[in-house]
Amino acid sequence: MQSRQSLELRQHQQLALTPQLQQSIRFLQLSTHELELEVAQALQENPLLEREEEYDTDAADTVADDAQALEERWTVLGLTNRSANNNADDEPQRPEAALTETLQDHLLEQLRLTHAQPRDCALVSVLIDELDENGYLPTGLDDILAYLPEELAVEPGELHTALRLLQSFDPPGVGARSLSECLRLQLDHLHGLPGGATLPPDVLAVARQVAADHLALLATGNLNRLREALGCDADTLRGAHALLLQLEPKPAREWATSTADYIIPDVLLRKLRGRWMASVNPAVMPRLRINPVYESLLDKAPAAPAMQAQLQQAHGLIKSMNNRFVTVLRVAQAIVDRQQAFFEQGQGALRPMQLRDIAQELELHESTISRATKQKYAQTPWGVIELKRFFSAALQTDDGESTTASAVRTLIQKLVAEESGKKPLSDSQISARLAEQGVSIARRTVAKYREAAGIEPAILRKARAALDPR
Repeated sequence: MQSRQSLELRQHQQLALTPQLQQSIRFLQLSTHELELEVAQALQENPLLEREEEYDTDAADTVADDAQALEERWTVLGLTNRSANNNADDEPQRPEAALTETLQDHLLEQLRLTHAQPRDCALVSVLIDELDENGYLPTGLDDILAYLPEELAVEPGELHTALRLLQSFDPPGVGARSLSECLRLQLDHLHGLPGGATLPPDVLAVARQVAADHLALLATGNLNRLREALGCDADTLRGAHALLLQLEPKPAREWATSTADYIIPDVLLRKLRGRWMASVNPAVMPRLRINPVYESLLDKAPAAPAMQAQLQQAHGLIKSMNNRFVTVLRVAQAIVDRQQAFFEQGQGALRPMQLRDIAQELELHESTISRATKQKYAQTPWGVIELKRFFSAALQTDDGESTTASAVRTLIQKLVAEESGKKPLSDSQISARLAEQGVSIARRTVAKYREAAGIEPAILRKARAALDPR
């Protein structure tokens, strides 16, 4: 049997992801910080690219004119630049900003002031390096002992002695391995102070017993059960509780070096003629251009293929970057148009909206909307909000209208804020209150939204209210 060969022509459409299209898609999904890093790398690799503000000759001329005018005024007054500055060479230099002292620096300085042996100092230094940002020792002594070199022959007793020395340092409670130990160390420190002798012995004893064995029971707020477990009277328990409230559960709070992450919004909103309008934040738009000298030379004379490729890459990068901001602005304005009530009334007025709603309106793919809203932020009257947070599923109300999960969470937060501390609302009661407002959701759904809003269960809210001395 012989096979028969034949030729056949077919026509079909296929989307080809050109390098330019791939770059545009990648730029769209980048955050502002990531885009700035991408631009910085392109400026370093491509000599044809440059920032416009770096070569703003008008600004440079203005600065030069101001300097010349100032020099002329000095001449009229019979002063020179040096004499007007009171001999700048002899002017004392400004002190550099003081370096922030870390907890480790603070502890090592105290260690240097002790008369401990070098071996003990070395072990304390090891423990100091193991402390977390709260001043606790999260690693067990057995684990620390296990990774120390065997040739050092460190005994467990030596490590315990080093820990006791560390726990005697300031701040009180540092080096604790648990909250219970941290509070007990601080109670011992208070008792050792000159005024510690004035503390009632029974109150101090009860506070130590609570810190050692009954912190979980204290957290429930059941003071009657706690008093029965301790075998003390109510006044002594209140005094012990007040003493515990004076202690610091995070000894290293003062040395915390964590800084807030500041977000620069990509989109700014302002109200014009009764409607909210979106605009791109100029601070996040890199102003790039092709070097005009190089570009004119390449236009006049043939250049090496490498230079032509760099010119093409520079044009492509600028185009992709501009397309990114155009798309983000289009998507942001479409969101703003649908959420006008939110900007006026807040979270409770957020309308249900999905990615496909904006995609159909702008005739874009849903993946494009997702890229244009992820890690893109808008400055709103209610704070800086990620564009992706405006999308949420619809929840039907009794009157046939729809609301969002975010709006329901806001209603739950409002109900909890208005509740009585002695009789907080349970999830079932919150569900009933919401039903009265036309939002019918199950108790389990209320619990889910309550947890998402960071609200504790009713029993813990009641415990906090009972333990609040105010």
